[in-house]
Amino acid sequence: MKRLLFVSGPMGCGKTSVCRRLLHRLAPAVYLDGDWCWMMEPFTVTEETRALVQRNICFQLNQFLRCSAFDTVIFCWVMHRQSIVEELLAGLDAPPFAFTHISLTPQPEVLARRVQADVDAGLRQEDAVARSLSYLPLYQELSSIKLDNSLLDVEETAAAIQALLRPARP
Repeated sequence: MKRLLFVSGPMGCGKTSVCRRLLHRLAPAVYLDGDWCWMMEPFTVTEETRALVQRNICFQLNQFLRCSAFDTVIFCWVMHRQSIVEELLAGLDAPPFAFTHISLTPQPEVLARRVQADVDAGLRQEDAVARSLSYLPLYQELSSIKLDNSLLDVEETAAAIQALLRPARP
């Protein structure tokens, strides 16, 4: 059976780095980042663009889940509300799959330090620290496995996630 893994968490918590590592650990696998579907200029969040992005994500997830080349489909995105997860899952009509949702939830001071490093490097806007910290408590409300990666590096976080997964079966 295919495996679908959602990795969520506030910006700067390490989702992208961890999922890139998981891609190799869980091979044959494919990795999709929800942010890729939002790469637009100007960046415009409306009901129309939100619906478009979610349809595109569901389309891609369905295609990857149907493809025999992959045992695991890894998807990461902020997904700070349970309704986002449920809407995405409702849009999937692929064959049966084992689903796991893990939220990366570092301690606030660790998250602030990580995001500030991105701001200092010019990778994020000045308001990113405050926005990321405001999202952090929302993950406690999700029906996901919470993983505090404050004291873990990327490889250790990927190993911890891998240990939480049920084995994929052909």
